[in-house]
Amino acid sequence: MDVIRIRGGKQLQGKIRVSGAKNAALPILCATLLSDGESILRNVPALKDIETTGELLRVLGRNVMVDPPLVRVAGGPEANPEAPYELVKQMRASVLVLGPLVARYGRAKVSLPGGCQIGSRPVDQHLKGLEALGATIRLSNGYIHAECKRLKGAEVVFDMPTVTGTENIMMAAALAKGRTTLVNCAREPEVEELGRVLNKMGARVDGAGTDVIHIEGRDELDPFDHAIISDRIETGTYMVAAAAAGGDVLLENAPLEDLEAVVSKLRATGVEVGREGDCVRIRRDPDRPLRPVDVMTAPHPGFPTDMQAQFMVLMCLARGTSRIVETIFENRFMHVPELRRMGAEIDTDGHTAHVHGGRPLSGAKVMATDLRASASLVIAGLLATEGETEVLRVYHLDRGYEYMERKLAQLGADTVRMKGQPG
Repeated sequence: MDVIRIRGGKQLQGKIRVSGAKNAALPILCATLLSDGESILRNVPALKDIETTGELLRVLGRNVMVDPPLVRVAGGPEANPEAPYELVKQMRASVLVLGPLVARYGRAKVSLPGGCQIGSRPVDQHLKGLEALGATIRLSNGYIHAECKRLKGAEVVFDMPTVTGTENIMMAAALAKGRTTLVNCAREPEVEELGRVLNKMGARVDGAGTDVIHIEGRDELDPFDHAIISDRIETGTYMVAAAAAGGDVLLENAPLEDLEAVVSKLRATGVEVGREGDCVRIRRDPDRPLRPVDVMTAPHPGFPTDMQAQFMVLMCLARGTSRIVETIFENRFMHVPELRRMGAEIDTDGHTAHVHGGRPLSGAKVMATDLRASASLVIAGLLATEGETEVLRVYHLDRGYEYMERKLAQLGADTVRMKGQPG
C-alpha cells in the first residue's frame, strides 16, 4: 500500500484549485440511470469512489467512460438492475442506485451496504420512502429487493435528515406518477445540486436545499450535461491546513457560502479568512497563538461532521482547552489515538473530546482509519516540529481527495507519496 511521508514545519504559500465535489458527483452519476441517453458530467474529481461508481454503472448495463474531469454515461444494450455486494461493500454511496433502478425498471436488487468504520449508517429511511411511493420491499440474504410497476407520488416524512436518503427518494420521485413531497429533508448543497440536475432532466423539483422538497414526476427523463459544484469539504480541509501550518494561501473555485459554520470557527481562532472573487484567502501568522474554540457537529448548515477531525488537529495548536462534540456518528474519534502518538493531548468521553492544545507535535508512523481521519493525520504531519510523519492506508484519502500530497507540495509543503510500502 502507498504511504504519504510528511516533513513538517513549513509554512504554506501560494494558490491551488479546489476539485469538483465527490458527494455531489456520486448521486448525479446514479441519476444517469433515470435516462437512456448519453449524459455528460464535467468537473468530476479523479477519485477511487468515482471509479467504483463507474464500475457499478457498467455492471448495471451502462456504457461508461471515466476520464476526469469528464465522465460520460449512456444506456447499454441490456439493463441489469442488480447491484452486487462485491461493489456495494466498497462504498456505502452505492445504495444510491436503489431509487433510480426501481423507478426506471420496476425492480431492483441492491446489496445492503453494511457497517462502516465511523459508525452504522442504516438505510431504513430509504426503504420507508420507497414504500411510501408504492414499492414492495423485502430483505433477503443481505440484499434489498424492491419492486413496483410504477411508483406514485406521495408525502414522505423522514424521521431525521438523511443526505443519501433524501437523494435516493428524490431520484425515485422524478419518475413517479404525480407529485411527491419530502419533509425533514437534508439541506446539504449536494442535495440542492442533485435537484438542479433532475430539473435539467425534465422533472420539476422545488425546494432542494431546504427541509421540504416537492417533485413533479415525469413519464420519462432526458440525459443532461452538467458541471459539478466545487467540493466544500476539500475547501474546508485546505483552509484548516493553511491555518495550521501558517502562511498565506489562495483557494480557487472555493464555495465559501457553503462553509459559513467552518469560517466562523476559523475566524474565532484568530485565522484570517476573506473572499477574493471566486477565491478564498487564508492567512495566519505562525508566531501568533490561536485561540481555543468549541465545536459541535450538526447537519448542514451546522458544522460538518466531515470537518471535525481536521479542526481537532488545528485545536492542538491553540493555547488552552477546546471541546469537540460529535453528534452525527457514534465512532468518529478513531483518529485520536493516532494523534496521541504524535504528542497530542486529547481526552475523550463518549461523543465529546477535550483537546488540550499548545503542545508541539512530533512526527510518527500513523494509520488512517477513514477518509477524513486520513486528512487530519496529513495536517498533523504538517505541524510536526521534529521527525517525519508517515500516514499509512492512504487508500482512504484517495476516496475523497484528488492528489492531496501534490496540492500541498504545490503550496510548499514537504509531502511525498511513496509507492508499495507495507501498511
